[in-house]
Amino acid sequence: MGSNEVSHVGKVISAEHGSVTVEIVSESACSACHASGLCGMSESATRTVTAFAGPSESYEPGETVEVVMKTSMGLKAVWISYVIPLAVFIILVLSLSAVRADELVCGLAGIAGVGLYYFLIWLFRDRLADSCVFVVRKL
Repeated sequence: MGSNEVSHVGKVISAEHGSVTVEIVSESACSACHASGLCGMSESATRTVTAFAGPSESYEPGETVEVVMKTSMGLKAVWISYVIPLAVFIILVLSLSAVRADELVCGLAGIAGVGLYYFLIWLFRDRLADSCVFVVRKL
């Protein structure tokens, strides 16, 4: 694994035509603690990811694999999901405040702007999904 990659270990759910569906269990740091059952603080979330496999590789359901993503794709996702919507909200609220709009109007316009942004992301989700590629490797 290179320093510009993020990887997770998971189990193959299904494999067909160069794509592999992998289930990844993300656990909090508390889940490894011996007292996690007593305090109730341990958490785990199961995520399903479709990754691409090499044409000569075959995978079987139940097999343990590594799912890899470039770090740059994770940073791109953070920008799209958090940074840009925050900037849209702040720009709308501050620009409407500068023209002496009512506070309620400023807040609602900011929320509407972020809602419109996320609606546009939803419309272009297929194009965005093509740029976010996971690759699966055997362990």
